[in-house]
Amino acid sequence: MDGMIAFMVPTILFLCIVAPVWIFMHYRSKQNAQGALSEVERIELESLTTQAQRMMDRVETLESILDNETPGWRKRLQAE
Repeated sequence: MDGMIAFMVPTILFLCIVAPVWIFMHYRSKQNAQGALSEVERIELESLTTQAQRMMDRVETLESILDNETPGWRKRLQAE
C-alpha cells in the first residue's frame, strides 16, 4: 500500500499542476511563434522596405556617377 501511495502522489501532482501549465505554455509559445504582424508592424515594415529600396537606388546612382567621373575608384578602395 505504501508503494502505491508513493507512486500515486507524484502522479496526481504532475497531472494536476505540471501538465496543465506545460500544455498552456506549449500552445502559448506556438501561438506567439506563428503570430502574424500587427497592422502597425506591417505598415512600418513596408515603410522600411521602401526606404531601403530608395537607398539602394541612390547608392547605384552614386556608383554610376563615380564610374563615369573616376574610373578605377573601386580598385583603389580594394587596395586600401
